[in-house]
Amino acid sequence: MTAEAEAGTEAPAKKGIPKLFIIIGAGVVVLLLAAGGLFFFVSSSGGEADAHGGGEHGESAAAEAHDTFIFNLPPMMVNLNSEGQDNPSFMKLTIALEVADEHVMTEIQPRLTKVIDAFQVYMRELRKSDLEGSAGIYRLKEELLRRVNLAIYPAHVESVLFKEILVQ
Repeated sequence: MTAEAEAGTEAPAKKGIPKLFIIIGAGVVVLLLAAGGLFFFVSSSGGEADAHGGGEHGESAAAEAHDTFIFNLPPMMVNLNSEGQDNPSFMKLTIALEVADEHVMTEIQPRLTKVIDAFQVYMRELRKSDLEGSAGIYRLKEELLRRVNLAIYPAHVESVLFKEILVQ
């Protein structure tokens, strides 16, 4: 009976050893993930402190951000391309243009009709599905920026800002 008793005690001990390795392995993986996350957090926060904090680069970036001007465009309502659909779709859009200085604002004013025309021609060809999700809105923003810069060349708009977007 002693041989059976010894065999009985050894069997659970052998099963316990692989569980021990799994637990230790999982602990090591958790520690490595925590160390990687800490490294990522520390390295990314160091870059933010550099951009926002003191130093010449941080001060010049802050100065550039405050020296921009906003040029508001009138609200636009556009019928979207609803080819093959029973219900017509439309989009109401209110846009502001971010410019570097007041001189660019004075250059945009006489060309405003040209800018709105460029926007209208492009937006009338959009489908409702083109505007779905953040990627669709981002593409719209980039295309409007490209078109406004073509319409007012040699002046330059920094970015297009959406104040209101309504798609129905």
